This record gives sequence, structure tokens and C-alpha cells, in this order.
Amino acid sequence: MSTTDTAPLPAASQDFHRLSFTGSAAEYFGIWIVNILLTIVTLGIYSAWAKVRRNRYFYGNTVLLGRAFEYHAKGKEIFIGRLIVFGFIILYNIMLAVMPVAGLVLGLILLLFFPWLIMRGLRFSARVTSYRNVRFDFAGKMGGAFVAFMAGPVMAVLSLGILAPLASRWMYRYLGNNLRYGERSFATDPKLGPIYQTWLFSALIVVLGLLVIVVAAFANMSLIIALINNPDPLPPEFQASMFVLGIVAYLAVLLSFGIAALFYRAGVRNIAWSATRFDGKHDLKSDLSRFRYVWIALSNVAVTVLTLGLMRPWAAVRMACYVNEHTAIRFDGDVGEILAAVEQEGSAVGAEFMEFEGFDFGF
Repeated sequence: MSTTDTAPLPAASQDFHRLSFTGSAAEYFGIWIVNILLTIVTLGIYSAWAKVRRNRYFYGNTVLLGRAFEYHAKGKEIFIGRLIVFGFIILYNIMLAVMPVAGLVLGLILLLFFPWLIMRGLRFSARVTSYRNVRFDFAGKMGGAFVAFMAGPVMAVLSLGILAPLASRWMYRYLGNNLRYGERSFATDPKLGPIYQTWLFSALIVVLGLLVIVVAAFANMSLIIALINNPDPLPPEFQASMFVLGIVAYLAVLLSFGIAALFYRAGVRNIAWSATRFDGKHDLKSDLSRFRYVWIALSNVAVTVLTLGLMRPWAAVRMACYVNEHTAIRFDGDVGEILAAVEQEGSAVGAEFMEFEGFDFGF
């Protein structure tokens, strides 16, 4: 452990205490490149252990009040979970080819069990995470997972995104209201109005992207009409124009939806985290700048692509630093007394989780 693990706690304060990320791109690059090479050599089998190494590094460098988080999962647990899912997918495809009706039945069974798999995955992720030797837990049920991760997204798609804020609210309420730290719970109730405000800004970005396509189409209307009316192959100059038009339309859609999704994600995170309380009195906070978040995400993608993936560790560390720096908690009372009480209560729960935490199904 680093010296930050024994740093003294601050006295009672009404200030927010921010997280920090102490890792470096150079340090993570060594872990990342070994994970990549071993995953390739083992035909993907090592990816489960690679996930453990990656998460232990990022959790272990996420620091709050001088103490880092810890990740306790084992590669074997993740590998077994993936093996179960992979085996079911193979069985499903075989049955679909040999006995289509049986394949459809298996697909329906998977659909029905999907909320259970999500719930179990969230519980696993919580239980293998600890802070100050106290484990987290997740108490969500299958019905809540269905509403948050199946009904909500389907509703958002069928409404062309208009009901996406409602789906986001369901998801964050399911996650936040079922999270536990030791024996104490979190609670969140993000308001729909602020979520719709951030959604409206994202929707305008999408509309702007679609307007670019419309303008480009009108500018090439004669070309489009010629293409419709003339079944013969177009001259080379017309083909080049159509190719450019297609590229412009594709980039406009990709960028507008991508940027809108990033703006929306950062905005909803701020709203949901800032509406969350721990143990009924300790406030959480997220104050990401949506523009800065989008810039970091887009420039990370650009740098990663231009370097053929070699700068991916730098991009991951850069984003982790920014997100942690804009995540905080404010304790109501003496921080040392509060955390000491939680540690004392949570020791028995941690011992129970050490025995069996289940499997990570990758959802």
C-alpha cells in the first residue's frame, strides 16, 4: 500500500472531499500491453484475468481521503461467468440451426433471464469492491433490473428518444437505491426536469447533424434526381460526388449522435450523483463540465486511432483523472467517527463476501 493509505482524516467539515486518481499512463501501459499480448496468445482466455489486473490498477489508484479502493475479484470467477454465457450462446446457435423452434425457446429463456444476469453482475461487481476494508453490496431485484435495463431502453427507442430521460431516471434509481456500503445504504431520486434539460441540448445537437445532411442533399438535388431517373451507371464525376455526399452524411450522423450521447451522459451523471445521499445525510456530487468531458472523450478516440491503439492507456488514465477529480462526497459530521463506525459494522459483511461472491456474467 502507498503512504496515502495511512493519511490522517480531516476534521468535521461541510466541504466536499474529492476523489483523485494517482495512476500514470506509463505505469498502466505495462499492464495494458501484457494483457493484450497474453489475451492474443491464449485466444482470449486470459481476458478474464486481464480484466482483474486492469480493475485492480484503476481501483487501487482511485483515492478518497487518502485511502484507495480495492478490487477483489479473481480471474477464475470472471472466466466461469463468461464460459457459462459463451456456452449458452453456442448451444443457442446449434439449436437454432438444427431445431429452430427449440432455438427460439432458448432465446426466449435467455431474454427472461437477462434481468437476472444483470442483477447478479451488478451484485458481483459491488461485492468485489471495497473501501477501507468494507465491502460494497447491491440489493437490487430481478424486476427492477427488467424495468431499468430492458423496459426503459425499449421505451426510449420506440419513442425516438423522447422518453430517454425517464429511462435514465429508472436506471439511476435502480442502481443508486440498491447500493450498500457495509450495512448502510445509498439513496437517489434524480428529478426528471433537469434530465430533460440536458436531453434537450443533446437533441438539438442531433437535429443540427440531421440539418447538415438535409443541406447537403439539397445542394446535390440535381445529382439525386439524375440518379433516380437514370438507371444507367453514372459518369465518374457523378459517382465521386455521390461518394462525398455519402461520407458527409455518415460523418454527420456519427458525430452528431456521438457528441449528443456524450453530452447527455455527462449531464445525467451530474444530476444523478448530485441527487444521491449516503446513509440519509452524506451528499454525493458530480460536476463534470459537459464540454470538457466531450472534448476529452473525442480527442481520446482520435489519438487512439491515430496511434493504432498504442495511446489507449494514456486515454484511459486521462479520462479516469478527470472523472475522479469531479466526483466528491460531503460528510455530515466528523469524518473519522463516521468511517470508523462503518468499518466496525461492515467487517462481518466483508467476511461473508470473502467466502463466495458469485460469477461475473459480463453484463
